[in-house]
Amino acid sequence: MEALDFLSLSQAFTPEQKQIRESVAAFLKKEAKPLIQKNYRSESFPEELIPAMGRMGLLGSNLKTHGLPAMDAIAYGLLMKELERVDSGLRSFASVQGSLVMYPIAEFGSEEQKDKWLPALGRGELIGCFGLTESEGGSDPGAMKTRAEDKSDHYLLNGSKMWITNGTLADVAVVWAKLDGKIRGFIVDSTLPGFTARKMEGKLSLKASDTGELYFDNVKLPKNALLPKSEGLKSALMCLSQARYGIAWGVLGAAEACLEEAIKFTQNRKLFGKSLAAFQLPQRKMAIMASRITQGQLLAYRLGQLKDEGKIRPAQISMAKQANVETALEVARMARDILGANGIMDEYQTMRHLCNLESVYTYEGTNDIHLLIVGKELTGVSAIE
Repeated sequence: MEALDFLSLSQAFTPEQKQIRESVAAFLKKEAKPLIQKNYRSESFPEELIPAMGRMGLLGSNLKTHGLPAMDAIAYGLLMKELERVDSGLRSFASVQGSLVMYPIAEFGSEEQKDKWLPALGRGELIGCFGLTESEGGSDPGAMKTRAEDKSDHYLLNGSKMWITNGTLADVAVVWAKLDGKIRGFIVDSTLPGFTARKMEGKLSLKASDTGELYFDNVKLPKNALLPKSEGLKSALMCLSQARYGIAWGVLGAAEACLEEAIKFTQNRKLFGKSLAAFQLPQRKMAIMASRITQGQLLAYRLGQLKDEGKIRPAQISMAKQANVETALEVARMARDILGANGIMDEYQTMRHLCNLESVYTYEGTNDIHLLIVGKELTGVSAIE
């Protein structure tokens, strides 16, 4: 649809990038889209998709080790966009698996750890989660209370984490804890005694995503559970930068889906003897939506170029995450308005995207925190610390 590629940005994509986008889109349209309404209603993740996602190389797809797909940053971004076009829960699953579990193992792990975990995680045979956020931590992850004690021949892990995507599905968790006062990463097998995962009930957003709380009660970790190259909060934030990059692309898929639905609705809806699409106000709203999406596409594309060039900065990722999520939320709200009362029914996708985006607006760094990260880049002065 022209409105979703208004400046013909796809002409800048390589044949490989186009092929990845098209094959992923076709797979998701056939296999995932028919399921998502049911899963959203039942507050469950469509686990039956995981093996196929692994076979298609959708997990850890931008990692360049252990036979993983090694997609470039733009191809990876297009993949994230197609996942979130269906539902934010799908993109969250793949993002956590790849950026927050596989990436830290690849970046900070030993060769033994990489050999043990990366291939199985990439194939979707094992599922991972990322344990950083705590109930009283939020935007201050450095204040975490989870502790690991060195007991000479093992570590003893105590504490808890919450808002953990894939939390109750996970076979393994990358958990961040303070060891001798310094934040370190640990690979924690979820079957270990003292490890408990509980599903968070009553969500009104991301209902097709698994969200859990993790509890560690004297969990005895082997010495090789420590990610040896993890050094302080900086390491955890490097993982978040990877995930935030994917979000900056992903939310555009949700926005495009909402605009497409709004356009089709106005074309088919008759009011006062003519198509709703013929009225000025709907046209004005859809033009604004298309303009905002196009700006977001250009921002994400340039970010991908910088990432592939190895020149990307965290503040640039923060700008894109903040701006594009805000754009997607604005587009979803306008689409819901255009759909009128129909917009609150789940036979339409817009309200589901709208509800999901309310969570994406504040997870992986809140909207305000990302603005303050950009503010520090502009002024040289931190308003957070």
